[in-house]
Amino acid sequence: MDVDVVVIGMGPGGEEVAGSLAAAGLSVVGIEDRLVGGECPYWGCIPSKAMVRAADALAEGRRVENLAGTAEITPEWQKVAERVQEVTADWNDEAAVKRFTDKGGRLVRGKGRLTGPKEVRVGDEVFRARRGVVIATGTAPAVPKIDGLSDTPYWTNREAIETKTRPESLIVLGGGAIGCELAQVFSRFGSRVTVVEAAERLVSPEEPESGALLKKVFEAEGIDVRVGAKAEQVRYDDAFVVNDDIRAEKLLVAIGRRTNLQGLGLDTVGLDDQQRFVEVDDRLRAGDGLWAVGDITGKGAFTHVSVYQARIAARDILGEDGPRADYHALPRVTFTDPEIGAVGLTEKQAREQGRDIKIYTTDLANSSRGWLHGAEGFLKLIESDGRLVGATSAGPYGGEILGALAVAVHAEVPVRKLREMIYAFPTFHRAIEAALLGT
Repeated sequence: MDVDVVVIGMGPGGEEVAGSLAAAGLSVVGIEDRLVGGECPYWGCIPSKAMVRAADALAEGRRVENLAGTAEITPEWQKVAERVQEVTADWNDEAAVKRFTDKGGRLVRGKGRLTGPKEVRVGDEVFRARRGVVIATGTAPAVPKIDGLSDTPYWTNREAIETKTRPESLIVLGGGAIGCELAQVFSRFGSRVTVVEAAERLVSPEEPESGALLKKVFEAEGIDVRVGAKAEQVRYDDAFVVNDDIRAEKLLVAIGRRTNLQGLGLDTVGLDDQQRFVEVDDRLRAGDGLWAVGDITGKGAFTHVSVYQARIAARDILGEDGPRADYHALPRVTFTDPEIGAVGLTEKQAREQGRDIKIYTTDLANSSRGWLHGAEGFLKLIESDGRLVGATSAGPYGGEILGALAVAVHAEVPVRKLREMIYAFPTFHRAIEAALLGT
């Protein structure tokens, strides 16, 4: 069957590019073997943040109750499970499918495979794309090769999100964003949690101060944090045992995400399917009549990156001019309490590039709003050549404060201009001024 465009994978990026092209009048086939929308609305961003919100509200309620001297709030996991079921539409993608087909697209269930330039097979059907093919197959939870692990009923983020019951105890393998967020959620609802991280700190890709802050907060909340600790073996009888000395009812494997390029037929179009990522240019082109968007491009496993890339690819397929892909101001947020928001370069990355940099920091506890909230956190700004090239906002609403910093990094606003701004008092984002002025 001849069509204009075939999109393999209908996660956030695939859905965006397929829907945009269909709305523009092209004949588009979207191929998906699971749920349209991908990881984000069903097992990632949306349900996990619903859980985080419930855990934060619980913690805040406890603080209020303690101040008032009244009884401790009793956590109810059933309400959390019901809320997750609600926001995921009980893991039903009917609305997402309709959103695509209402624009004129056609959805085909199954696994798509390239069988040659601009040609894709799904089961017994073969689609020939006049304009080209977009690959957007995303990633899956990475599972490490640990002695005994494969023989156990471990969780990934998917089982953790779907659970209807709260475990009495939980081991989390991995201290990245996913592991830290879920560790804090389950801990706040009463699970005894141990985080095992092979790196020397939590959220290791971010500033060292971020990992230190989270470790301090987690330990104060009763989470056992073990950094620089590698899981060597796992066994399971009536419970999970890691390295013979950590025991818990459940084990969550949260060490990151992995791509799987094998089975996509990349070799039929001259690409190496043994690579970790598909190499693309700044228009998301992977070859003649071939584009790739999302996690498989290796530019960041974030929904906002996937959608950003999808819009650029869609314009290119339509022959329209527009901005090329640029990741110098990539924002990222770990939705723990405190939140860890970051954009652009870390101090280490800036130094590795040989930049001449200036560092500005301030403790949120020293600010009026931070003092009122009893907040823990910090702001760290990195200047190079008179402009902000990186920033971290760690504390209450860290991801929201990041918005101003992301604009500054993206637009290459001179640090001089940031010093001259008027910042509303008493807000958390006024810490930007405090950091730059050293007050």
